[in-house]
Amino acid sequence: MLSRFLPEISALDADLREAFLEKLRVRWTHTSTALEGNTLTEGETFGVLRYGLTISGKSLADHNEVLGHSRALDLLYGWLDEGRTLLVGDIHTLHQAVQTSVEVDYLKPVGAWKREPNSTLAKQGGKTVINDTYAMPEHVAALMLDWLAGFQQRRQDKAVSALEAYVWSHATFVRIHPYADGNGRMARLLANLPVIEKGQLPIFIPSERRLDYIEALATWQFASGPTLPHQALEGDLSRLKTFQTLCEVCMKESNTLLDEIRSTQESRRR
Repeated sequence: MLSRFLPEISALDADLREAFLEKLRVRWTHTSTALEGNTLTEGETFGVLRYGLTISGKSLADHNEVLGHSRALDLLYGWLDEGRTLLVGDIHTLHQAVQTSVEVDYLKPVGAWKREPNSTLAKQGGKTVINDTYAMPEHVAALMLDWLAGFQQRRQDKAVSALEAYVWSHATFVRIHPYADGNGRMARLLANLPVIEKGQLPIFIPSERRLDYIEALATWQFASGPTLPHQALEGDLSRLKTFQTLCEVCMKESNTLLDEIRSTQESRRR
């Protein structure tokens, strides 16, 4: 699995390797769902994933979100093992894993592109504003083919760093906003695929940086304008630097996970 791309993991004792991979899954799941408002703590997320616990006072939706994200990780890990070139159907399958709602809504399909325009609220200049820059439904299919081509090119190009691949993949996916719901979790899953393939730990954005994260992306999206076919998905690159800086800081924080487990390994072998 990940040890194919991160040889440091293979060097760990079997029990430490298993513990590290479980901690990685919990951290990835917790940070991504917390950015969307999930109220489970990291410890509670561990309890749900490891022991199947039901956390008192927390909603069923919160429990289902972390279980869905964990299932989505299994898909992602399988693709890494296969070296899979992703197709539209793969993206839809990942969305079905992420979205765990049992409600059936024609206008909010699961595993299919959105059928009506969507928007979000964002903070700009101290004010709350509507971010209405996302792609229109009739443009999504063509734009996502462009996204898949750019994504695959960045996976394969050794000259593209893990950070560059993550920033482009994450930002352009949420700029299109191809689904009625789940776009942020999808972007953070998919964008980490080339990061791992390039020998780096996944990039996690903690909930404490949620406002910075939302504002950085929204500022770039507003500067770039509406997402339209036949235009560069990356929009105004100069305004994307703030988001890239945030991701770079978070990338360094992710690496501390490996440092911690290495320290345990070294102490054991003294």
